[in-house]
Parts: sequence; structure tokens; C-alpha cells
Amino acid sequence: MTDPLGQSQVIPYLQGLKDRGHEVWILSCEKPERFGKHQKSIEKLLNDSGISWIPEFYTSKPPVLSTIKDIRNLKKQADAIINEHKIDVLHCRSYISALVGEAMKKKHGLPWIFDMRGFWADERVDGGLWNLSNPLFSLVYKYFKRKEKAFLKDAIHVISLTENAKQEINSWKGFENVPIQVVPCCADLDLFNKENIKPEAKKTIKTKLEIPEDAFVISYLGSLGTWYMLDEMLDFFKLLKANYPKAIFLFITGDSQESIIKVAISKGVQSNDLKILSAQRAEVPLLASISDVSIFFIKPVFSKKASSPTKMGELMSLGIPLICNSGVGDVASILEDGGNGILISEFTKEAYLQAIKELPDVLKKSPHLNVACASAYYALSDGVEKYAGVYSRIA
Repeated sequence: MTDPLGQSQVIPYLQGLKDRGHEVWILSCEKPERFGKHQKSIEKLLNDSGISWIPEFYTSKPPVLSTIKDIRNLKKQADAIINEHKIDVLHCRSYISALVGEAMKKKHGLPWIFDMRGFWADERVDGGLWNLSNPLFSLVYKYFKRKEKAFLKDAIHVISLTENAKQEINSWKGFENVPIQVVPCCADLDLFNKENIKPEAKKTIKTKLEIPEDAFVISYLGSLGTWYMLDEMLDFFKLLKANYPKAIFLFITGDSQESIIKVAISKGVQSNDLKILSAQRAEVPLLASISDVSIFFIKPVFSKKASSPTKMGELMSLGIPLICNSGVGDVASILEDGGNGILISEFTKEAYLQAIKELPDVLKKSPHLNVACASAYYALSDGVEKYAGVYSRIA
């Protein structure tokens, strides 16, 4: 819960469910460093919401063995919570917690929800975290692919982030009738609200960042991590710079400035054409709002069928046009269904130049196209209602 995703993609939904009369206990694994920094603020947030929180520490070393230890601790704590409180249903987020849900169903007879998020085992392989030439990782991968199908069969309901992933699962033999509710990574449309941002505030933040008023600002929001294609985005920016000489690439990220600048220089991008800064969540809407356009390229691999980029709803809610790639979750279908932006299907100079050619037409369109699209697809209130619907069918 002390991670940014916990604060954007877990807690707000549970607060909404609590407001609808559900009693909620959160059992989570926390990184020690983040826990030390954010424990008190998260405790206050959850206490004020009437949500009980039982944090455990996450361990990462040694590989595999540390995960087995974490699972053992989670099962012990889950068992204690179930014994002490009247629990009706377990809601398990991703595959590690699904192992706990499966075990608690066997022990206590409780139904559990498999909130799978994505094809986790395939993500580990596609992201280069599990090298299948290593016998240990090959064994672990095969184990979790078997468990994936077991979870889909054993859980009383499944949550998917995308229609693309739902269609993939329902196309498998024997899984045609698995009950799946699609809940994308929703955005807080009250926080990311274009109408709350005044022109004077945008002008002030540009001055503070030493960005000229007439600069063309292309932004990237969020961590770069495993999936986001920094090299290709910088290749795009270099071509954009040739057509928009006053272009500035704004990174709103917690990633290292030095690492981004190093890659940029290797691509022939000048460091003074970059602005790289981290921000608290409440600061992000204003910072992002100075963007003329925002970009994200994600590796279009199999596991990304299930990916719902959190940044997409947030940026669209601010009315910002997008430049992104197809082959990732529902990104293409959402953008094509009334959104404003440019989709590329391949990472080539020709594709980038074609996108840059289309950019003037995109910039002329009303920002309310993306605001409306965000409201239709990414409203947090709709996500809460979808979860509430699943809960009501179970409990």
C-alpha cells in the first residue's frame, strides 16, 4: 500500500467499497524502505476510511526461496484474520496472493476472487526477469502456468484489466465460461480534472521549470521499469525535435535522471532538451497539464494483452493527446473509440515520421474528446461499481 500503485489502484477502490457497506481488511506485502517513509500517512488514510491494514514485509532475496517465505507468512496472517473476524470472501490481487486464496478456500471453505491483473508468469519471462534457459526459472514458470489455469477454475470470480485478456482466456478450451469482470486501471477523475487547472498555474510551473512559454512540450508520465521503451521514445523525440525545434521532453518520473540522460546522449538527444523531475501524486496533474502531447511506448508482447496503463486514463482526463503503440491491452480500441491521439504499429523511422505528420491535426482537436473518453472508460466510480457487483453476486 506504500507503493504508488497501491495508492492509486487498490486503496481508492476499497474506500469506495467501504462506503457501500463492506468491511475490509487489507493484508499486504511492503518494501521496507517505502514502508519506513510512508507507513504513518497510509495508516492514517486507512484508519480514517475505517479499513484495517495488516502489513508484512516483502523479501526479494534469494530468488524463489524469499517468495516461498513470503507466501508462508501471508498464509499465517490470513488464517489469523479469518479466525478472528467474520470474513465472507477473499479478494486476491495477482498470483502470489492467489496461492493464499486457494489455500484458505481449502482450509476454511471461503470463496475467493482471482484479481489476476495480468499474465504474471509470462510478464516475468517477457520482461527478462525469468530466463527460461535457467532450469530453476523454467521450472517456476511451468509451475505458475499450471497454477494459472487452476486459479481460473478454482476462483469464484475472475477480474481482468482488459477485454483483450478476457477474450484470450475465454478462447482457451475448457475456459469458455469462466466468469470474468473487466476492471481497467481507473483514474481519479476528480484529481486529474482539466477544469481544476488554471492557465496562471500552468504559466507559473513552466517558469519554475525554466520551460519557455512557446516551447512544445512532449511528456512521459510514470516509472520506466521493464516495459516502457525509453530508447524508442527518445528516437521519436529526436525526429520530433527536427520538426518542432522548440520541443522539450518532460519526464515526470521517480527514475534516475542520470540513467535517462545517459540513454538520451547515446541517442543524440541533448540533455538541455530534457526536463526530468519526480512528483508527489497531488502534484502530477498540474505538471502533466503543460504537455502539448504525451507519449508512452510499451513492449507489445503476449503478456501485455492484459496491460492497462494507469497513465492513459489520467492523461486523457486532462485532455492531453496521446502518442502510443498498438498491441497492448485495450489501448488501441479505446483510443480509436472517440479518443484523440496517434497509434503506431511499428517502431521505425517511417512510422515516427508519419505520426509527426499527423500531429498538427491531432493538436487541433478539442481536449474534451479525451476527457469524455476517460470518463467513459476510466472513471474510478465505475470501477468501484464493477467490484461491488462482483461482491454482491458472491456474498
